[in-house]
Amino acid sequence: MSEKLPIISILGGTGNLGFGLALRWVRSGYRVIVGSRDKKRSVATAKKISNLLQVQNFICGKTNINAASECDIAVMTVPACSQFEIASLVKKKLHGKILVDTTVPLIPPKILRVQLPPEGSAVAALQKHLGEGIKVVSAFQNIAASQLIDLESKIDCDVLVCGNKKTARQQVITLANAAGLRAWHAGPINNSAATEAMTSLLLFINKNYQGENSGLRITGANPKNG
Repeated sequence: MSEKLPIISILGGTGNLGFGLALRWVRSGYRVIVGSRDKKRSVATAKKISNLLQVQNFICGKTNINAASECDIAVMTVPACSQFEIASLVKKKLHGKILVDTTVPLIPPKILRVQLPPEGSAVAALQKHLGEGIKVVSAFQNIAASQLIDLESKIDCDVLVCGNKKTARQQVITLANAAGLRAWHAGPINNSAATEAMTSLLLFINKNYQGENSGLRITGANPKNG
């Protein structure tokens, strides 16, 4: 069964978000490649996941370029300041593939204030930069990494998936479901402005109400009708 599932590479996958997503996808039977600028770090992260889940053949660590070359779907979990740099580095390796971008344009020190780029959306700007040869999909901006890492946690937060191709969005929704999350088609890539902005809003709510994992839930709609 696992041979039929797409191979997922997580670019910049040594951080908490990448680690949490990799952990959940490997648990669901996906082959995952952890990518990093530093291969030693990616190998160490993959080994940690392998030890936690007691698996050996479903997770490995490589450089970002090699990870992008060997995957079916890439997921980028890097800070906004590294978004274009990493994407440009692997552009040729991702031609014809889906690139899931989790970028949120948080600009210190005012990360509790929405600060979208002039293009309107960080992920939409990346789609324009990379061209239509890569299907960029925006997702996972509003999920706390700490909840993903806690495999016993029932995550009470939905995932909004934006992208210009519905078939690409559907594949990312399938990945979200495999990670134990409920996900929704949220329209074209420009709609990513809403999900990116929501992160600063949720961080503000966390601080104001002494919370940690405030999230977004869609009500009044049936995901089966998507």
